[in-house]
Amino acid sequence: MTTVEIIGSAAFVVLLGMFVFLLTLTLKQRRKLTRFQGILDVEAEQEKVKATLEAEQEEVRATTTKLQQQQNRLQTEKSSVESVLTELKKQVSLLEDAVNLQNYGLYEPKYDFESSTRYKAEIDTIRKQQKTMIRDKIAVVGNTEWAVDGNKAKGRQMVNKQIQLMSRAFNGECDSTILKVKYNNVTRIEDRIYSAYKAINKLGESQRCEINPDYLNSKIDELHLVHEYQEKLEAEKEEKRRIREQMREAERAQRELEKAQQEAEKEEERYREALDKARREIEKSTGEKHDKLQSEVQRLNELLLEAQANKERAMSRAQMTRSGHVYIISNIGSFGENVYKIGMTRRLEPVDRVAELSGPAVPFHFDIHAMIYSEDAPALENLLHKTLEKQSVNRINVRKEFFNVSLNEIEGIVRKHDIDAEFIRIPSAEEFRKTRAIIAEEAGANSSPNL
Repeated sequence: MTTVEIIGSAAFVVLLGMFVFLLTLTLKQRRKLTRFQGILDVEAEQEKVKATLEAEQEEVRATTTKLQQQQNRLQTEKSSVESVLTELKKQVSLLEDAVNLQNYGLYEPKYDFESSTRYKAEIDTIRKQQKTMIRDKIAVVGNTEWAVDGNKAKGRQMVNKQIQLMSRAFNGECDSTILKVKYNNVTRIEDRIYSAYKAINKLGESQRCEINPDYLNSKIDELHLVHEYQEKLEAEKEEKRRIREQMREAERAQRELEKAQQEAEKEEERYREALDKARREIEKSTGEKHDKLQSEVQRLNELLLEAQANKERAMSRAQMTRSGHVYIISNIGSFGENVYKIGMTRRLEPVDRVAELSGPAVPFHFDIHAMIYSEDAPALENLLHKTLEKQSVNRINVRKEFFNVSLNEIEGIVRKHDIDAEFIRIPSAEEFRKTRAIIAEEAGANSSPNL
């Protein structure tokens, strides 16, 4: 065997050995891989699970973010709804008519003009001023330099539209509420105008638009004027009703006086004729008949003098337009104790006026405590009314003539001015007392046990 062959054989053997070694090593590695295959599979599964969990967590985070955004949006909407609801409740409360006047206090007039005509003229003036402010574009103002997409013309156009919307909204709110003003809600209407002013200004914040405070004050002034105008109109209506009643009373009194004068004249004429006839007959009579006629003449002469006195009294009363009676009456069944009506009548028979007051408007008749004749009855009535002004039952309309006062106090005022008058202390109140007796009897019968 040659050297080459030997070397080739040796190389083959070495290669074969290396092949066997590699094969053995490969088998060992495969056995090891087989042994740890389960572990490798678990790790792969863990990676997959981990990847899945991360994906799910990412999805949860995205969902949570979305829910949070929705929650924030709902919270914002809730706050907005609650704000609107609160405002609506406030507005409903502002216009509630069934209100106790004491919750507001007495309204103090801001103008106190003497007539409704003056109020009407002032309202017209202030509304003209408001129209001028709108025309001059100072009622609602805004930032005219504001630009849209860099275009100032578009910005001015948008601002002008916003100003128009705010002006219409505020004017509409003010006009609708001012028309609803009454004696017991003027303060609430004022609050509503201020609330509308704030709310509408808030809408214009982004364009920097706002209602001029002077325009707001003008609307508040209009509210007060309209309120006082309505009050003055009502007072004037009441005054006209009172004057018409006084005129009717004066006409009735005048008719009564004229009728009394006519009757007195007829009576005088009748007695004069009878007296003349008796005198003619007495001239022809003698003896007992003469004596009887003499007595008749004397009687007729007395009646004639009385008729002449009645005629003079009626004529005098007709000429004295301020003469009359001041009456002091009560109605305890209708108004309770210590409430008296103090009025005046020019009727020839003043009790007729009291009878009229005791008509269907009250459940019981009035009782007369005093009937004071005066040559200036309106002055005496005014004196009593002024002295007792703070004790008037109706402090807004003292012409109602009812006073919460004791009879002793009224009599004291009369005596203080040296006025002679007779006072009846205890009212008969016949119908009222009989009614109470019937009610008491019925109550007693109902409470009695059955026999």
